[in-house]
Amino acid sequence: MTRNRPVPRADWNGRRHRVNASHQPDPRDRPARLTVGVVGAGRVGPALAASLQLAGHRPVAASGVSDASVRRAAVMLPDVPLVPVAEVLERADLVLLTVPDDALPGLVEGLAETGAVRPGQLLVHTSGRYGTKVLEPALRAGALPLALHPAMTFTGTPVDVQRLAGCSFGVTAPEELRLAAEALVIEMGGEPEWIAEENRPLYHAALALGANHLVTLVAESMELLRDAGVEAPDRMLGPLLGAALDNALRSGDAALTGPVARGDAGTVAAHVAELRKHAPQTVAGYLAMARATADRALAHGLLKPELAEDLLGVLANGAGGAGGTGTEGGSR
Repeated sequence: MTRNRPVPRADWNGRRHRVNASHQPDPRDRPARLTVGVVGAGRVGPALAASLQLAGHRPVAASGVSDASVRRAAVMLPDVPLVPVAEVLERADLVLLTVPDDALPGLVEGLAETGAVRPGQLLVHTSGRYGTKVLEPALRAGALPLALHPAMTFTGTPVDVQRLAGCSFGVTAPEELRLAAEALVIEMGGEPEWIAEENRPLYHAALALGANHLVTLVAESMELLRDAGVEAPDRMLGPLLGAALDNALRSGDAALTGPVARGDAGTVAAHVAELRKHAPQTVAGYLAMARATADRALAHGLLKPELAEDLLGVLANGAGGAGGTGTEGGSR
């Protein structure tokens, strides 16, 4: 985050205003409004706690058992002690539950059953999959439930705090806590996007499709370029992927280009043959994405129907020969 860039902030009534980051007082000179605890010092929790610290809140405790968690907490939250989970809840007014999705329900149930949850305590999870229903055991114990999911990938380094500026958060909260949820997100530099409880799984699937799968596609593309003799695949792909992403965000399906959208069946057949020879584990993914691209190009009038027949035939034949990833040529 550029130091003189205005960053959004909000008070607890949800009113937005902007302050210049270069003229912000030292957070240590301001009274902290909430003590903050982190349960699960993975990549996300320390970054959010550090961001809340910049807004004037005070991280007081974190839990983490792996060597990586200990190192990460030492860098992101210096002077914040690592303590058992129950002690994190004992010390903090606002508790960030930043554990893997599958671990979240059991964690919440365990905290409620052991009496670790205090009435009036803000309990915030960062799972994209869940809304606030997963926090019901804690709600029955008197906690105030919020689901704040930052739509960003995290590195576990201080750069994550900077990247939160302008980041959208998928927010689900009870009506009476909407202003508090909005204020927390804005104080972290983010923008709240309200997601209904029943839509959380679809919301999360959309993000995984766009971001997580993108990493796989880029990594595979770089490997193939290295195999083709390109010395700096990252430098080659950077401008191309940057332009493709910008075009897609601006224009949607109208940004489709390449041999599939053009109906170049011969080129696609050559691709499949080369991939089967040099990287058979990528064939199934290539075919699946090519079919999805062809469907979208047809639906939007970009792919001519008379060209689509040959193209779809190539894709069907390619799938017929891709009866598994296999191991032939797979060690690369």
